[in-house]
Amino acid sequence: MSAGTPSLPATAGTPAPTVARWSAVLALTLCVATLIASEFMPVSLLTPIAADLHLSEGQVGQAISVSGLFAVLTSLVIASATRGIDRRAVLLALTVLMGVAGVLVALAPNAAVFMAGRALIGIVIGGFWSMSAATVMRLVPAPDVPRALGMLNGGGALATTIAAPLGSFLGQYIGWRGAFSAVVPLAAFTVVWLFVSLPALPSARGAGGASVFRVLRRPHVPVGILAVTLFFLGQFTLYTYLRPFLESVTQVGVSALSLILLMTGGAGLVGNVVVGVLLRTRFYSLLIAMPLAMAVIAVALTVFGSAPVPVGALLAGWGLISTAAPVAWWTWLSRVLPDDAEAGGGLMVAVIQLAIALGGAAGGWLYDGSGYRSTFALSAALLCVSAALAWVGWRARRPGGVAVVTTGHAPERHGT
Repeated sequence: MSAGTPSLPATAGTPAPTVARWSAVLALTLCVATLIASEFMPVSLLTPIAADLHLSEGQVGQAISVSGLFAVLTSLVIASATRGIDRRAVLLALTVLMGVAGVLVALAPNAAVFMAGRALIGIVIGGFWSMSAATVMRLVPAPDVPRALGMLNGGGALATTIAAPLGSFLGQYIGWRGAFSAVVPLAAFTVVWLFVSLPALPSARGAGGASVFRVLRRPHVPVGILAVTLFFLGQFTLYTYLRPFLESVTQVGVSALSLILLMTGGAGLVGNVVVGVLLRTRFYSLLIAMPLAMAVIAVALTVFGSAPVPVGALLAGWGLISTAAPVAWWTWLSRVLPDDAEAGGGLMVAVIQLAIALGGAAGGWLYDGSGYRSTFALSAALLCVSAALAWVGWRARRPGGVAVVTTGHAPERHGT
């Protein structure tokens, strides 16, 4: 969560706390990091998983995308499905489920069990992220909410950075099953920490899960939601198949592969810091320029794919932009929906997970059928359309040559 995010009120019907429970926030941050690592670790283990389960790399990519589909469904229904249940109990149950999913994936004897484990991870992702903002608002006073949400997003960014290289490194020495087994003790530790630190969080009698769609009636929201959907769709159409591309086209070894993925993630951490500064003056410019730059990188990878040094540099640029872009889109959400950020956030989680799932599936279909060039070309096309929609959104909010940004207080004016 970047600068500019408004302080959100406590959940409806629940007074804001007067004492911050930072231990609980840290426990939730660890849960986020473990979840994100579980979601993205398979990207660097695609080849050995495919060989062990007797599948093609495209089929494994599609199996991995199952988690995104279940995350979408869960994010839309969990509020109504758990109505009346203490949120502490729900969060603890989801964390236990994360450990169970790790066991299933690590011990999977075939593709069906592997997919079942990925489906459970999707349920945890969708459920946890849908409740995370509301939970944080009940753990810290209102002035501390942006900081606490920033910690959660920071944990996710760190896990995104290390998941792929860590998976590649662990897979080299203890196998892909051993890499997934590492999730289990982390999940167990998180359960204990949450059990000790989380207070009772009685369920608020709010609107049902389907109400997230009401924000689509608001001005500028449908175009923005479609733009962010296409952005993540384009990103993961390519990103899911980086390892087979690097191994078969760039022809790097495991050590070089881990280094390239680590460089990509490290650049992402830098991008997270830089984008927070640039968003203050170049908000819509970034929303337009970032997907365009990633589209250029996708095309360049098809040109320089056999040269390890240019590929490493290009993927560092990809990581720099792709990790920072979600910060820009969450800032966009806080500005167009300052009074309904929680409903908008639920919808955002759903479309992002749907895009990740569809990106993995579409990329896998093209990768198996037409090769990496078609996969990367589709990624570039989707990213260009996302940039075009961001431009349309900028034009719609640009009376008199400047973009008017609603923050819930006085309007702010930002140039391009």
